[in-house]
Amino acid sequence: MIYFIGAGPGDPELITLKGRRLIDEADVIIFAGSLVNPKVLDGHKESAKIYDSAYMDLDEVTKVEIEAEKAGLKVVRVHTGDPSIYGAIREQMDILEKEGIEYEVVPGVSSFVATAAALKKEYTLPDVSQTVIITRMEGRTPMPPREKLKDLASHHASMCIFLSVGFMDELCKTLIEGGYEPDTPIAVVYKASWPEQKIVIGTLSDMPQKVKEANISKTAMTVVGGFLGDKYSLSKLYDKHFSTEFRKAVD
Repeated sequence: MIYFIGAGPGDPELITLKGRRLIDEADVIIFAGSLVNPKVLDGHKESAKIYDSAYMDLDEVTKVEIEAEKAGLKVVRVHTGDPSIYGAIREQMDILEKEGIEYEVVPGVSSFVATAAALKKEYTLPDVSQTVIITRMEGRTPMPPREKLKDLASHHASMCIFLSVGFMDELCKTLIEGGYEPDTPIAVVYKASWPEQKIVIGTLSDMPQKVKEANISKTAMTVVGGFLGDKYSLSKLYDKHFSTEFRKAVD
């Protein structure tokens, strides 16, 4: 069996109990060394073979997975955050299915969730935003025609923008062109949950300069929207004047 494990955003305590157990039991570990905190692997068996996928291509990764599994070994493929978001696991799973090899995906804590925790903010505030858009700037991997950042900005939803802090000038300009006001709040969290975590808060008009001054060019999450502000309505969930299945309204 091969296990794809979400290692969490960086803090080794933010991996799931199941993910921790599987790593400890694994005979072969393939981890994304450029992104995953190596401390996540602490506790692995001394006999475990460890591969850093930062130096491997798809064929090399899947070859190790397949050969190890056919030898009766337990294999874990450790991805940063949650592997379903920019994890490039579909292409691996498709190859394993063609080989008739069973696999399982163990979810993890994504960096966009760790970013909200670091900022002590909630993405879905009543009368502000009830929608979260997870996206990225266009780079070597093109964006589908209807998913351009400028078009997504028109919704004014809470936005979590991956893999884009190195293009902050273009990002902020595009968001403003899409309809956001220049004074819209924006935050950048570098390595959320890591010891070296760094938070930069500003507006679309001044964030490019602030990011340059903070010397942040990669490994950071950018979040944008009114949820970063202080104006919102209280939830009906705990409103004493609002009835629920479990509680009657107070007149």
